[in-house]
Amino acid sequence: MIPIKNLGRILLIITGFVSFGIGVAGVILPVLPGGPFFLFAAYCFGKSSERVENWFKSTTFYKDYVVRIKENTGMTLREKIRINVIADAFIIFSVIYVDFIFVKVIIIILGLIKHYYFIKVIPTLTPKEAKHVRESLRNR
Repeated sequence: MIPIKNLGRILLIITGFVSFGIGVAGVILPVLPGGPFFLFAAYCFGKSSERVENWFKSTTFYKDYVVRIKENTGMTLREKIRINVIADAFIIFSVIYVDFIFVKVIIIILGLIKHYYFIKVIPTLTPKEAKHVRESLRNR
């Protein structure tokens, strides 16, 4: 019988790899953002196994997405637009299909906060600056 502590670690590892796989698909597919899935994978790996966490931290996906987000080094305008268009589609879908006006108002307010955050808080990088940031993070 597997102890509960080990079962939890196994589930976190499996969840981390599934999230990692979806994140890789998000890098390839323009409709799916990969960053949030890499962040979730980092969380799962960090809580489950030091060996798996060290492996994940050595990947270019971790360096390109997770470290860049953690250190708030910025995003290109294209990345910001892509993420916001996808998120806005889900927000609009939710506002249309939710029946409660209070929930609709909360969703719209959260959407506006998201736009404020992307415009004012996250620095916008030129493609050349973004390439330089990625190269410096990979060389760590």
